[in-house]
Amino acid sequence: MKILLFGKNGQVGWELQRSLAPLGELVALDSQDTYLPADFLDPDRLAETVRQVRPDVIVNAAAYTAVDRAESEREAAHRVNALAPGVLAQAAQACGAWIVHYSTDYVFDGSGATPWRETDPTGPLNVYGATKREGEQRVIQACARHLVLRTSWVYAARGGNFARTMLRLAQERDRLSVVDDQCGAPTGASLLADVTAHALRTALERPALAGLYHVASGGETTWHGYARHVLAFAQAQGVALRATPDRVDPVPSSAYPAPARRPANSRLDTRAFAAAFGLTLPEWRTGVDRMLAEILPAPQRASG
Repeated sequence: MKILLFGKNGQVGWELQRSLAPLGELVALDSQDTYLPADFLDPDRLAETVRQVRPDVIVNAAAYTAVDRAESEREAAHRVNALAPGVLAQAAQACGAWIVHYSTDYVFDGSGATPWRETDPTGPLNVYGATKREGEQRVIQACARHLVLRTSWVYAARGGNFARTMLRLAQERDRLSVVDDQCGAPTGASLLADVTAHALRTALERPALAGLYHVASGGETTWHGYARHVLAFAQAQGVALRATPDRVDPVPSSAYPAPARRPANSRLDTRAFAAAFGLTLPEWRTGVDRMLAEILPAPQRASG
């Protein structure tokens, strides 16, 4: 089996290189590669890459994820998040391949307090969410053999993330203020990559499982709760903090005005995915703790 992966250097793409490798020959690309077209700002050339590689599976982990900047860069966000996935899906259908595509809780309007189901009506609040919704629709319409996976609050040990930011600020400041009116589940890129590989292998054997699914860690928290957990873990590991967990103040989203509105309810109901593929999605703290153990610098840990 040959797998064509786009977005290899992103948070999820990096982990997918590891998780997909045992399934077959992996061709991994990003926009900087020159030997095959992989620039999502030039969607039309992506079909040429698919024709050259002739994959059995296309996995799209590339996306325009600068949520605030998308409000002023609508055309770029639309090309990357909507047009390019549609081109890939058409090319997949033409060569009889599967396509795996990632979407987001931002396709919903964030109302209520109930986890969103796959069948719930969408209503994105910002350009990013609107372009991601269009992208998933284009994939579903163009290719019968699709897995569209909506997820939320993705993080990874590699590169910048919310936890690193909180740790840095807590070492620089005496108090922190963190948003407490947005609720979701921090979801590790490594978890997404692992369940993708499992789901893909299962779907190849059972094509009727093609469809749209929600995939996120179990449980829920707010950004405020997430920050407190990160700092409590670091404190327990002996990291010196000026702003300890009890010095993290809850504030509303309005305290940090941004160009793009964020949904208040990012909870995703993952029961359909778990049942279809026989998986248990672990509670969010499990992955966050593992990531923190990996990123905390050794010299700052308690000795003896």
